[in-house]
Amino acid sequence: MNAPTTLNHLLPQVNLREVPTALLDALKARFGDQLSTALVVREQHGRDESAFDVPPPSAVVFAQSTQDVSDAVALAAQYRVPVIPFGVGSSLEGHLLAVQGGISLDVSRMNKVLSINAEDLTVTVQPGVTRKQLNDEVKSTGLFFPIDPGADATIGGMSATRASGTNAVRYGTMRENVLALEVVTASGEVIRTGTRAKKSSAGYDLTRLMVGSEGTLGVITEVTVKLYPLPEAVMAATCSFASLADAVNTTIQIIQMGVPIARCELLDENTIRMVNVHSKLSLPESSMLLLEFHGSPDGVKEQVAVVQEIAGEHGAAAFAWAETPEERTRLWTARHNAYFAGVQSRPGCKAITTDTCVPISSLADALLDSVTEAQEAGLPYFMVGHVGDGNFHMGYLIDPAKPEERELAEKLNHQLVERALKLGGTCTGEHGVGLHKQGFLVDETGVGAVDMMRTIKRALDPHNILNPGKIFSL
Repeated sequence: MNAPTTLNHLLPQVNLREVPTALLDALKARFGDQLSTALVVREQHGRDESAFDVPPPSAVVFAQSTQDVSDAVALAAQYRVPVIPFGVGSSLEGHLLAVQGGISLDVSRMNKVLSINAEDLTVTVQPGVTRKQLNDEVKSTGLFFPIDPGADATIGGMSATRASGTNAVRYGTMRENVLALEVVTASGEVIRTGTRAKKSSAGYDLTRLMVGSEGTLGVITEVTVKLYPLPEAVMAATCSFASLADAVNTTIQIIQMGVPIARCELLDENTIRMVNVHSKLSLPESSMLLLEFHGSPDGVKEQVAVVQEIAGEHGAAAFAWAETPEERTRLWTARHNAYFAGVQSRPGCKAITTDTCVPISSLADALLDSVTEAQEAGLPYFMVGHVGDGNFHMGYLIDPAKPEERELAEKLNHQLVERALKLGGTCTGEHGVGLHKQGFLVDETGVGAVDMMRTIKRALDPHNILNPGKIFSL
């Protein structure tokens, strides 16, 4: 990979398609008040948490059923107008932006839990159900859904972006936890993929194809996911280190020892300062691991003892325990708000966020060098990591009025991804490709693999109406 010299290849290529008045009239006749062309509504659906600035969609359809989604897509297909699925707008790589214009299809009102099959440890939901809502509705069964990307994202959006988060080190990502889907295709047809059975050898794995497709192959209208028994015992702790290297090496040893830790999050000294101010905490301002242990009381004690011994070998300060649910909630809320803590530390800034994931043995090389580069560049940043599975995030805080800061942030991002790929990692562990990482996808997978993805896209969406311009260009 060659270092970027201009921003042109990093900015979304806006190529708006005309939305005929006849289509808007047809949508109005079909959806009535469920259709909005108000500017404030369109602008809300024309941005996410990325730093890209793109014109909003021409209209927003608020779907309330699978039939609504099917009809909206079928009408758009008649006029070859783009359709961009929308959940809560929390994506980070420009997934929701209408770079080719079109219609935003908001599924947030499709928010029903359809069936809870506690005996089989599964639940089926509509795509607008959020992860917090889902856990509220299943907690009486003694089960929970563990995938936690931080934001209270929708299950549909999490499936579309193959999300993971703080619990992935123990429970996996959406890839491992989605069993079946209902999907509306580019023609408006409704199909089903997968079943509630734990495994199948029947045909192509269309569920895995749709999970992570970022809305480019179909619109998800139902999701069946795995549930897990609530752990009998839960303990959370913070542990501070004199250096970032000590914290990273502790993590590597924990994973290589096979400790079934539920969460292992890393924040550096710089980020801890931001979190303390934002969340009104008094955490020690040094590199810190946030740990959580799940299991039986004896099992948790055994895990804790092993981790304490490993951490002690790397000079860790005393563990600070958060044993009550309220203490744990406060701790993890502060961690989840690290993004907002970073943004608020520099009023008026934009965050250029990036993430990568590497094999656990390469974590120290990838993470430490990336932090050193950010510090030497002098650009404000924050760093958080789901380091238990080799995944970490950098957020570069730029003044949007200073193009040179954007250039510097993208240069740092480029160096970070290049390093990860050389170490056998990926350009994105969980944010997805969207607009921002399309060039890196080619570097990671090769031209042949991306061409195969294009072939699949053209076969399933011949007129390129489903979230066009994302993942790769046609």
